[in-house]
Amino acid sequence: MTYADICDKVEKLKRKFNESDPFQLCGDMGIILLRQHLGTDPDCVKGFFLEKKRIKLITVNEDLPLVIQRIIVAHELGHAALHRNTGVYAFHDVALYDATSIYEKEANLFAAEYLLDDDEVLEALNRDSTFFAAAAELMVPAELLDFKFRMMKWRGYKITESPITAQSSFLRGMEIPVNTDDCDC
Repeated sequence: MTYADICDKVEKLKRKFNESDPFQLCGDMGIILLRQHLGTDPDCVKGFFLEKKRIKLITVNEDLPLVIQRIIVAHELGHAALHRNTGVYAFHDVALYDATSIYEKEANLFAAEYLLDDDEVLEALNRDSTFFAAAAELMVPAELLDFKFRMMKWRGYKITESPITAQSSFLRGMEIPVNTDDCDC
């Protein structure tokens, strides 16, 4: 699948559903969204997409901070939108998350394109010249911003080189920040 195919799919979904929230987009697309306690260990299951007998399901680890859940759901939506007709019926971060998986790369590119607006990325970069500060301002891991940079460069934006080269498996071993917003303390 090309960058053009991924951009086209994201654009069509945004136009059809007029929705920027990946949680809401699941409902709009008829995908069941389940939140399950799956732990906070760096190697815990973050989420997965499953389709069986035309029932589509995304499960996300509810132990993760909401900002990370949002990225995971967008990534799994990428599998739902891009990989439905591949003959693979389940995408799981343990089974398919490796640096060589083209499906994982495509789902990451989809998530970056869906979640990060070009203009907002450029504004963040213009306010602070560091890549990592822009990622923090946009509330995404630097690796996801690297995937967005790839899409923007493909479209012809003249932006600096990313200081990292994210692997398709970056979500798998991602350190989970402590989220005190969900704490009853």
